[in-house]
Parts: sequence; structure tokens; C-alpha cells
Amino acid sequence: MKNLAEELQLAAAVVPVNLATGANDGDWVSLKHYNHCSVIVFKGAGSVTEAPTITMEQATAVAGTNAKALTFTRIDKKQSQDLFTSGQFTKVTQTAAATFTETSLGTDAAIIVIDFNAEDLDVEGGFDCLRARIADVGTTAQVGAVLYLLSGSRYGPPQSAIVD
Repeated sequence: MKNLAEELQLAAAVVPVNLATGANDGDWVSLKHYNHCSVIVFKGAGSVTEAPTITMEQATAVAGTNAKALTFTRIDKKQSQDLFTSGQFTKVTQTAAATFTETSLGTDAAIIVIDFNAEDLDVEGGFDCLRARIADVGTTAQVGAVLYLLSGSRYGPPQSAIVD
């Protein structure tokens, strides 16, 4: 059995932070060496009117070059006041958009997963990098973090995802 670090690459997008302190722009990661990226948002409970808005972007380099919207339709989420009792993920389907907001997420703790295959990006236009952003949620403290889980290494052992 291989260890997780021998099969996948993990990269921090947004380290644990109070999501009510400003725009929470994730770092860029490159999918040049990967077939897939799962964007995982982990957040604590907040106020009923302060659900996070997650925005996805794509770029041609990890510096954010030529950044533009990255649309998606599927979101998987677990939410509960107590995530230990939240059970299975619930699939949410939306019209293709670069943002996701669901008002019911404000008061609950949640794990949100948005998956991308490398070909979901504008490959013909030279886009192979992505990032997640979470807008300022408001005034109530709400701890959150975003992690990228990259899989399907194209060239042997997992390579760095934060270089072009």
C-alpha cells in the first residue's frame, strides 16, 4: 500500500483564516502534471446571512496570468452544526457558473468539494492553472480553509503543483 503523499499532491489554497476578514484569494496551482484537481473548502459555522461565495478562476501561469472565470456545475457538500454527524455528501447541481453560494451554508459547518479535470480548463487557450477564492463573508467570525488535492500524476511521482 502506498502512502497518500506518494499518490497525490496536496497544496494549500487558503490556510485557516477568519473568512470575515477580507477577500480570501487562494494560491494558484498548475495542472500541467495532473489530470484532476479537487478543491476542498472546510468551514466552520457562521451567521445565517453570511454564507461563503466560492469563485473559481483559471490562468495561463501560476502568477495568475490572463485570469478568467472557470465555470462548473457540480458541487458536493456535507453540512451540519456538528460535522461529525453529517454522514454522506450531497450533490448539488447548478447552471454553469464560476461561483457557488448557498444560503443554508451560513450557519453550518461544511465540507465543500468542487472537482475539475485538466480538460475542463480552456486548454486550447493555454489555460492550465486554477485557484479558488472566497469572498468576505460579512461580520461574524467564520473560520475556513481551502485545500487542493491533485491526482492523476502524468509523469511518475507527484510533482510540485505551484510551479509552471
